[in-house]
Amino acid sequence: MPKTTQLSLSLRSKPGVLAQVARTLADAGVNITALCAGEAAGRGRIGILVNNAGKAKRALRAAKYRASEEPAFVVRLRNKPGRLARVAEKLARARINIRSAYATTTGRGGATIVFTVSNPAKARRLLGG
Repeated sequence: MPKTTQLSLSLRSKPGVLAQVARTLADAGVNITALCAGEAAGRGRIGILVNNAGKAKRALRAAKYRASEEPAFVVRLRNKPGRLARVAEKLARARINIRSAYATTTGRGGATIVFTVSNPAKARRLLGG
């Protein structure tokens, strides 16, 4: 289970914000490997995984964006009913709160899930990381 760093940005929710953030990273040669974006009360929250967190932070800072860091991990599962339920139940039994989760599937072959949790070290031990 690969450990990674999620960069989080809280920005005004308006047209073009995601495009500007993505362009900033692209111009710096940073590849976005996973992304989650949502909105609440007029604020957008973007969570991203990138191929080079240090380079991404420098580029975002130069463009006047504030990005916070949060430990995250990536779980690869078979794309079958109940696989996510088992992982979430295991974390719940260990009293580990899932703060965020987002996923993608690769068709029938598998699914990739990114988690941020209340206790990353314990979660990684529990899930075999």
